[in-house]
Amino acid sequence: MSLLQVVGLGKSYDTETKVLENVNFDIEAGEFVSIIGPSGAGKSTLLRCINRMVTISEGNVLFDGANVGTLGKKQLRRLRTNIGMVFQHYNLVPRLTVIENVLHGRFGYKTTLQGFLGRFTEQEKKRAFYLLQKLGIEEHAYKRCDQLSGGQQQRVGIARALIQDPKLVLCDEPIASLDPNASKVIMDHLKSITSELGITCMVNLHQVEVAQQYSDRIIGLNQGKVVFDGSNHQLTDDRINRIYGTQTRELITV
Repeated sequence: MSLLQVVGLGKSYDTETKVLENVNFDIEAGEFVSIIGPSGAGKSTLLRCINRMVTISEGNVLFDGANVGTLGKKQLRRLRTNIGMVFQHYNLVPRLTVIENVLHGRFGYKTTLQGFLGRFTEQEKKRAFYLLQKLGIEEHAYKRCDQLSGGQQQRVGIARALIQDPKLVLCDEPIASLDPNASKVIMDHLKSITSELGITCMVNLHQVEVAQQYSDRIIGLNQGKVVFDGSNHQLTDDRINRIYGTQTRELITV
C-alpha cells in the first residue's frame, strides 16, 4: 500500500467555489514530490487537507492506512506526529531560542502538562542538536529565533518538523520568502536529509526550475485540478505552459 493515497479529494469554502476538485494521486514512501501551479491553484489547501488542518469536503485522504477525514481528535493528534509541516513564514515563536523551537516538534508526544513545563528527555535534546548540526546552525542553538536570518529561521522550522520522526514532511512554499542563495541551502538540506532519513517529502513551489532540479516527481495543479503528474524529465515547456495556463483543466498524460 502507498504511504499516501488521495482519492477524489475536493475542498470548498463556499457553495460557489471549489478550491480542489477530484484530486487523485498516490505517494510512495521515500518519494520527493513537488506541487507546482499558479497562485490560487489550491497547492496550500491540498497540503492542509492531507494533515487535516482544513476539513475535507469530498473524497478521502488515506495516510499510512488511516482515513484522515474520519479520525477523532486523539487519533488525529497521533497521526500528526507522523506528518511534519514546514511553513512559508516559519511559524516559530520569535522570543524563544532555536533549541526551544525545535523541541516544540515533540509536543505531539507529550501530555499537556509535560508540554507546558517543557519536559524533554536527554535523547530528545541530543536529537535536536544533531538535527541543528545537520542543518548547519548548531552554533545558533541558544539564540532567540528573531535574531536569525530568514534562511536560518527556515532551517529551524525544518529541524522542528524532523524531530517528530515523521514519515511525511509537508513543505508549504518553504523558499518563497528567501533569496536565491538561501533558497538553494534550504532545498539542498530538505533533499539530503529526507533522503538520508528515509522520509517522504511533498513541497509546494512557485519556481518550476527548482522543482525540476530536486524532485523525483512533479504534480501540477490548475484551478484545483491535477493537470500533470510525472517525472521532472517529462515536464516539457509545453506542459509547463498548460499547467500555468488558465484555459485547460484536463489531465496531461505522460
